[in-house]
Amino acid sequence: MLRSPTSLCRAAGALVLAPLLVAGFAAPVAADPAPRSGRDGRAAFTLTLLHNNDGESQLLGAPADPDYGGAARFAALVRGLRTSELRPSSAEEDESRRRGVLTLSSGDNYLAGPQFAASLDKGVPFYDSLAAGRIGYDAIAIGNHEFDFGPDVLADYISGVPGEPPFLSANLDVSPEPALAGLAEQGRIAASTVVRERGERIGVVGATTPALAAVSSPRGVRVDPDVRAAVQQEVDALTADGVDKIVLVSHLQSILEDRALIGELRDVDVAIAGGGDELLAGEDDPLVPGDTVTVDPETGEPLRYPLHVPDSEGVDVPVATTAGDYKYVGRLVVSFDARGGVTSVAERSGPVRVSGVGDDAVRPDEVVRRTVTEPVRDHVADLEANVSAVSEVALEGRRDPGVRTAETNLGNLVADALLDAGRDRAQEYGVAPPQIALQNSGGIRNNSLIPPGDVTEYDTYAIAPFANFVAVVPDVPRAQVKELLENAVSSAPAADGRFAQVAGVSFEYDASATAQQVDNDGTVLRPGERVREAVLDDGTVIVSGGEVVEGAGISVATNDFSARGGDQYPFRGLPFTSVGVTYQQALVGYLTDDLGGTVRAADYPEGGQGRITRTG
Repeated sequence: MLRSPTSLCRAAGALVLAPLLVAGFAAPVAADPAPRSGRDGRAAFTLTLLHNNDGESQLLGAPADPDYGGAARFAALVRGLRTSELRPSSAEEDESRRRGVLTLSSGDNYLAGPQFAASLDKGVPFYDSLAAGRIGYDAIAIGNHEFDFGPDVLADYISGVPGEPPFLSANLDVSPEPALAGLAEQGRIAASTVVRERGERIGVVGATTPALAAVSSPRGVRVDPDVRAAVQQEVDALTADGVDKIVLVSHLQSILEDRALIGELRDVDVAIAGGGDELLAGEDDPLVPGDTVTVDPETGEPLRYPLHVPDSEGVDVPVATTAGDYKYVGRLVVSFDARGGVTSVAERSGPVRVSGVGDDAVRPDEVVRRTVTEPVRDHVADLEANVSAVSEVALEGRRDPGVRTAETNLGNLVADALLDAGRDRAQEYGVAPPQIALQNSGGIRNNSLIPPGDVTEYDTYAIAPFANFVAVVPDVPRAQVKELLENAVSSAPAADGRFAQVAGVSFEYDASATAQQVDNDGTVLRPGERVREAVLDDGTVIVSGGEVVEGAGISVATNDFSARGGDQYPFRGLPFTSVGVTYQQALVGYLTDDLGGTVRAADYPEGGQGRITRTG
């Protein structure tokens, strides 16, 4: 189990594995915030929380507009805000002159891609670690993308962060993973921490999405699905220890999850969410060009910063998050009375844009520029200069509509690369040559339309950034192949990373029919009725009229993430063999060798080749 740093906080209790008790997404948002107050309602301490989430290795600038974001500007802005918020002269009428500042991250601090590839090439300390250290976080929640390269890379990232901030999650047990367990023993990984700020003790509790095993690669790390119980246990321990100001910093994939969770908790004063990339803002907050405030799916109204959510005892809790990519610093200014009750949230609270142009331009932090930005930019420039192929056609890698909703030519290209690598290496690795390939669209990450012209090594890393190896699963029963295809379309027409791009097979599905339901172990809880036809490229029919056609098993190429059950693919522990190349390496090899450096429009037309047909 995770233990809190011994010098700062009590140890977490034992994990109790039980069903998730957070019920639904519809916990009400207080229309008229009414923070609790002390006997006279006066502020005794004002705390500013500077926060972000989902930086995801966007160190050089925002993907759509590099004039905004970037780790160097972000670090400089955090330092400036921290200084200004500590000035008593900045206090508003309902704030205290006793002031403190905490800097928090809600997870997904790095992400596979060309920029993180520079860190992997450099080694410890990673560039992302150096940036985090310069930003000066007091605590960091553990997100899902931290595990995309497995527990050992996460351990390398954490060990390289200067200043040694604790990484927090109350519902993870890292003890089965030696590298992470060692960091937990040192207090670098914990369920919670207590930060002393201007004489005040502020508890910070972390939480991670219970879907971790389905969306990333935590290997032996155990995930408590009962987030509510795990968090409340830690909050109760802090409260019993006399800590009366408690912040929840979580990575639950959606602020809707946090909203529901707060309604089941007590004694949490403030919540900082991550993973959903929602943008909460006021009407007058300057935004990065092209950004818009997220709309509440429950009400259809814009989500204002912060949300005000009543907890299980009816006490109002401010809940905040920011859009990712280092584009904003969230600033939540909360005042407390002498008993630790929230008395007010300052009007200046909100997202602060990280800009490199205009009146709010930020001069980049020189240390980050020199030690992070410049070497990462040089690495990316080298990748951009290496041309892998020339495409005659635009390659569709956008998510929605795109690879997560339908067949696309880029999806076909990646799936073909998997199939080709599996076949080329089958004899060497002693496996049956694959007949079909499945690539989960969540592994196609560029989220862009690549125009006709050069396809560079940079593009291949952007398309296929994870450390996922091509894997061959031999002799998959035909009924189970249908289950794999049912999983691929179970969320349609909604965009979902489980949607598969395929090679070696064509299939037809009805999105209006009953969708398959599976659990994280791949057990089918409800059979799907969507896949109506499936035919191999050699004409072998494996599904007809929704029924499986009996016959020999099918050899399947995929990536090892999916083969292990990622995105709930129901392989259910079938043995598989990795064939020695990542899917990015397979893509490069397919472009350069098999296609001879040319992606022809006739082979990969816009809109795909009819491999996947939706009928309803």
